[in-house]
Amino acid sequence: MIINFETDPTRYRHWRLTTAGETATLTLDVDEAGGLFEGYELKLNSYDLGVDIELADAIQRLRFEHPEVKVVVMRSGKERVFCAGANIRMLAGASHGHKVNFCKFTNETRNSIEDASRHSGQRYMVAVTGACAGGGYELALATDYILLVDDGSTTVSLPEVPLLAVLPGTGGLTRIIDKRQVRRDLADVFSTTEEGVRGQRAVDWKLVDEIAPVSKMADTIAARAGVIAATSQRPSDTAGVVLGPLDRTFTDTGLLYSMVAVDIDRESRLATVMVTAPDAKPPASPAEIVSQGDCFWPLCAARELDDAFLHLRFNERDVAVVQFRTEGDAATMLAHDAFLAAHDDNWLVHEICLLWKRVLTRIDLTSRSMVALIEPGSCFVGTLAELAFAADRSYMALGKFEGDHQLEAELALSAMNFGPYPMLNGLTRLQTRFLGDAAALARVAGVRNEPQLADAALALGLVTVILDDIDWEDEIRIFLEERASFSADALTAMEANLRFAGPETMETKIFGRLTAWQNWVFQRPNAVGEDGALRRYGTGRQPDFNTERI
Repeated sequence: MIINFETDPTRYRHWRLTTAGETATLTLDVDEAGGLFEGYELKLNSYDLGVDIELADAIQRLRFEHPEVKVVVMRSGKERVFCAGANIRMLAGASHGHKVNFCKFTNETRNSIEDASRHSGQRYMVAVTGACAGGGYELALATDYILLVDDGSTTVSLPEVPLLAVLPGTGGLTRIIDKRQVRRDLADVFSTTEEGVRGQRAVDWKLVDEIAPVSKMADTIAARAGVIAATSQRPSDTAGVVLGPLDRTFTDTGLLYSMVAVDIDRESRLATVMVTAPDAKPPASPAEIVSQGDCFWPLCAARELDDAFLHLRFNERDVAVVQFRTEGDAATMLAHDAFLAAHDDNWLVHEICLLWKRVLTRIDLTSRSMVALIEPGSCFVGTLAELAFAADRSYMALGKFEGDHQLEAELALSAMNFGPYPMLNGLTRLQTRFLGDAAALARVAGVRNEPQLADAALALGLVTVILDDIDWEDEIRIFLEERASFSADALTAMEANLRFAGPETMETKIFGRLTAWQNWVFQRPNAVGEDGALRRYGTGRQPDFNTERI
């Protein structure tokens, strides 16, 4: 089964999206029979990947299609339950790889809520009525403001450790400490208490921001939404851009989009991602982007690249290496980057840059070896050069290739390489590349907008290896074969550690520490064994734990 990440509000089965002026409402009303796979029902507003795919789509559409929306209210469409979290039957029956990818995508979706609030001025609040457990509370934690009904029964909880022998793996442990600054000892009590916390204690422990009685809940939601909306600088009188269906065709060996092509050699376990640079000049002003709509190259290419990597993650899990190739005119690419940099104060241009930031982060977090091949005729320029810096290695062609009429391979930097696309560690990829070497960073900053041939790019530290046409094919082949021969587990661990040097942030903790531990826990018999907690959940039989600490 191919998992499709493209959807729209007319196809939602689990969420309802409505807008009214400055306020949007996202209502979670999960269709119990709407699971992505067979074998489980999505009871109690529990979720699987399909529920989160819809949420991710809604968050993206709110940012691009509704610039007037300044606050998003999340709430439940069911009585007595907000959200029971990830569906236990789904987790118990899923492969290890699917569980890991599911948690990663869910984390990225929660991060996109925080990114919308922090960088787009589109704030989120949640109105919790009924049980809010596990992943349901983790969804609430991603918002700016948690309002809890004080009805004597509504609770928030992270019961994974005592109930399921796993972790609150979509950022729960990190967010209660780093984001909400819950005291460590109280967090320990909270995270080992099945029944959760309610009422004034939830406020006192900083688990929620406010409580309201049932009789005043509706008025309190409206009042708080108004206060939060007043903090936003989003425009109120601007038309958005409708995100239409992707121009995408599935083939026997991959996918074809308008600006991106993915070719998969399954025998060699190699995926080639080709990105085509823009072939026309950028518009004269941001106002002209609206007429191009979602066909505007930076928006179109980012959406296609994002979908391509989600496809590779979930549907082509045996791929060992992704190689980046690009094609197009360097001057045209630099002109588009100059347009983006010059108009970052425009809300739509700003959103497009933020989308590229998120797409590149998705690539950073993808557990595949990645290599950039900078060849004659390629266009690793500015925004597209970020693909080379996201890769684990880059190979650049030296001189012209015999029989090839293309110009020599070049690499060029633009303003977009020096700030707009930070990694999860808060640094740009160039800052991370030259960590602790301010002189090297200053040298590359001094050649922005100036295409560099192979010798110069190597001297500046912008590429890993340069090769002439005699050695090119053999050296690349040896690298690809070697990479495919190594342990996939060891490579994933090595690459994840090498990609995020420098400062630790809440996001690097979630993906680098919490997720790594959850991956390990998901393979332990206490959680997933025949007598483990996930397998025995709901059977009336207690799990049989191995008590040895490892």
